[in-house]
Amino acid sequence: MSTTVSSRGLDQRHKMIVLATCCLSLLIVSMDATIVNVALPAIRTELGASVSQLQWTIDVYTLVLASLLLLSGTTADRVGRRRIFQIGLVSFAVGSLLCSLAPTAPILILARMVQAIGGSMLNPVAMSIITQVFTGKAERARAIGMWGAVVGISMALGPMLGGLLIEISGWRSVFWINIPVCLAAFVLAAVFVPESRSPVVRAFDPVGQLLGVVMLAALVFGLIEGPSLGWSSPVTLAVFALSAASFVAFVLYENRRVDPFIDLRFFRSIPFSSATIVAVCAFGGYGAFLFLMSLYLQEVRGFSAIGTGASFLPLALATLICSPLSGRMVARWGARPSMTVAGVVIAVAGLTLTRLSATTPVSALLVMFAIFGVGFGLVNAPITNAAVGGMPRDRAGAASAVASTSRQIGVSIGVALCGSLTTAGAAAGIDAGFAASTHTVWWALAAIGVIVAGLGLVSASRRATRTADDVAALFRTPEPARA
Repeated sequence: MSTTVSSRGLDQRHKMIVLATCCLSLLIVSMDATIVNVALPAIRTELGASVSQLQWTIDVYTLVLASLLLLSGTTADRVGRRRIFQIGLVSFAVGSLLCSLAPTAPILILARMVQAIGGSMLNPVAMSIITQVFTGKAERARAIGMWGAVVGISMALGPMLGGLLIEISGWRSVFWINIPVCLAAFVLAAVFVPESRSPVVRAFDPVGQLLGVVMLAALVFGLIEGPSLGWSSPVTLAVFALSAASFVAFVLYENRRVDPFIDLRFFRSIPFSSATIVAVCAFGGYGAFLFLMSLYLQEVRGFSAIGTGASFLPLALATLICSPLSGRMVARWGARPSMTVAGVVIAVAGLTLTRLSATTPVSALLVMFAIFGVGFGLVNAPITNAAVGGMPRDRAGAASAVASTSRQIGVSIGVALCGSLTTAGAAAGIDAGFAASTHTVWWALAAIGVIVAGLGLVSASRRATRTADDVAALFRTPEPARA
């Protein structure tokens, strides 16, 4: 029999433990999207990895995560959210152990896939649990704000913690840290998280799932391997054509299904569509930033792993301060102030980074990193709020999963796009010219900031609010079945 968890019978302390348990899973999943960046030079040296293999070490994780988030969320709605959450924790721990034991780069990439499969069962399921437990509008907004803050905090802590662990125990230790966290979250979930299922069981959509995976995988493959294969080579062109065809087929197929893999009606909501675009753009910029700056600091400037991690301290501190601040701002004033200010600050960060050179003073680097940390810290909470806010509770998990998927897609595309510049630098030994070759990425980052700020203004307009209300009404009122 399906059950629905509500706030009835759960006191505030119990609810906060549930929130903390869910945030633990978010911490490790988000942190592993960034902590490995600092380990890239060490992995390259020990395993003899090529630059494209380093890109795949980052991107296979985010790509698999993005591809399976929605499927995992649907499965959890069907068989039980706590059950899938705990299976995800075990799978993530096993994947982390396999990563730490990998003897070659290809095996490390495969182990990262296992890790990502487990990770896909955590974030969307945890958000569904939160929205079922925190039912009041104000408390739900605060919980979502804290959730969004943890995304920024964990991704900022990743490089710093990674540098410390690598210096002490080597690059394999960045995966060991996940195991005790998974164990703690597993026990807390067993004791405190009530089991729940969706009152409306959605059908599986294997065709939509497959089309989505092919579209993303082909796009990322083309972006990563394009520089070595040649942008005009038959393989590269065929891969991009496959990605485009899969996208068209995905939209046409999903639009005809009664119970689609991704309900395209969500995108009729301007706040939801804006949140999706902002997530892809902001996290694409962040993925590119960490990938390039980790290589720049260690290969060009000669910093140690711990020195690289320490260099990211201003970014981490700025994010630690601004992420919870943004969450409170969102709870009080909505997504517009945080998203707009975040866009402006990200644009400023991109413009300052266009002055990066092989001899940029360390003090200037720290200022650049701090500015970017402020912008990134402010942008997370409004993404989740704009995506989930206004949605009926039984659709909040699906909406949150799309937002989480957009974040991972953004990281994958960001790393893949900047890889061509990294490959060019690597061919020359990643010398002093590498810094100048990254300037195109920083100009793109400035443009991303402008887009984020613009969407922050648009997504909170009266017209945008009306579209969100209209979409919410679609799910409260039965709609005739589509052909």
